[in-house]
Amino acid sequence: MLINAELLLQYQRCKRRPFLDIYGDKSQRDAPNELLQKLQQDKITHQLSNLAQLTYQQPDYSYGNWEKGEKTTLELMQRGVEYIHKGLLLATYSEGYTLLSRPDLLVKQPGKSHFGDWMYVPASIELGKRPKQEYQVVAAFHTQVLATIQGVIPETGSLMLRSKDQSYGVDLFKWIPRMQQILEEFIQVLELPNPPEVFISRQKCNLCHWYSQCYAIAQSEKHLSLLPGVTPIRYTQLQALDITTVESLANTSPTILENLVGFDREVAPRLVVQAQSALERRPLILPYPPSIKEITFTAPIELYFDIEAQPDLDLNYLLGVLVVDRIANTEQFYSFLADKPEDEELVWQQFLNLVWQYPEAPIYHFCVYEFDTVKRLAKLYNTPYSSVRPVLNRFVDIYEQLTQSVALPIESYALKAIARWLGFEWRNKEASGAKCIYWYDQWLATGDRTLLESIQSYNEDDCRATRRVKDWLVKFFEDEYGLQLA
Repeated sequence: MLINAELLLQYQRCKRRPFLDIYGDKSQRDAPNELLQKLQQDKITHQLSNLAQLTYQQPDYSYGNWEKGEKTTLELMQRGVEYIHKGLLLATYSEGYTLLSRPDLLVKQPGKSHFGDWMYVPASIELGKRPKQEYQVVAAFHTQVLATIQGVIPETGSLMLRSKDQSYGVDLFKWIPRMQQILEEFIQVLELPNPPEVFISRQKCNLCHWYSQCYAIAQSEKHLSLLPGVTPIRYTQLQALDITTVESLANTSPTILENLVGFDREVAPRLVVQAQSALERRPLILPYPPSIKEITFTAPIELYFDIEAQPDLDLNYLLGVLVVDRIANTEQFYSFLADKPEDEELVWQQFLNLVWQYPEAPIYHFCVYEFDTVKRLAKLYNTPYSSVRPVLNRFVDIYEQLTQSVALPIESYALKAIARWLGFEWRNKEASGAKCIYWYDQWLATGDRTLLESIQSYNEDDCRATRRVKDWLVKFFEDEYGLQLA
């Protein structure tokens, strides 16, 4: 069986995925979504950008013809070519397993090898901005195969990242042993009769082509990973105590958990209450909620704020604000949109002008991104401190207020999950933050204004969903504490 770097990369993210990639029914895969396609295209663009600066050669072989690929790669190495793009190397690892290495680049360096007075080191061109462990393990994988071919192990490999310091040296003497350990674990998984257990981790799973299949299994099993707060580390600890169901966790004393790895005196009781909420299908007050002075309230005029951004361009192109005047019983949505990236400063100023029209109004948002972005935009565009600090002082993070106070019978504390539990629906059911990133890219490429309209509609719905969650939270506090928060 062939083991390549991609399988090892995916194994580090999810033990189940590469097993399914090898043995699973490919007809059960999800279709690639727009964001995944965009990421794949972005990686190709990033690679081409780096390769454009080099004079390289590429071995001549078709995908799957590994024997020819290895032969033509070795010919280039024996000739001492400076840069080899997508070379192919094979190495027998153990009985039944062959390692297949296709590094983005093989870079010639001085040294002694089977080829002569030179050697090669692997370089990986990665889309990430940080030298993640998974990237360094892949570099070590390429190095191990390379070492069997050239008879020498380089000390360092290279990661070409998408950051200011593009080149990062990988300490191969450190990472090769770690890679070998992961490789051995991976082979043991491949020899199991069935795939590893499902574990749903939203951020890691959403782009996987096996997500729907795994999620359906998790739902049918009522798997604990669907409970917010159950991380892989905590799940391992719970398994060791034979706590494998929502019911068993709901009936566990927090004192049993609080000294375990991944838990503490705050996490343990909150997770137990989260399980109780899921079991009883109703919201419950969490232990250690904020004081009455810290909880949210209803104001005569309220602003609801949401941003759409394009991370690759480091651009916040849409600042949306819903103004709710409870005295006049009116609502008005303002969509400050940058048709082109250079208009970001303009929409930033439009946003400031609007919020200063209502100097006493709280500005509700969901999660910390809006708060952090306003600080960043103020710094970027040299906005006076006196114009920004009073605005930031009015920000109220509904996500923080809710997650510190209440456990809900839901699988995720994302805005969509909470608002839909409350009965709110987005007009475009397929819209998402990820799709908006794709749509804005398409707008810049095609000039199709309907794409911008879809983004604006989604952004407005995000503001209205935030309002729905905030209004529910106020009523919940009023009912629980017997207060009138107006």
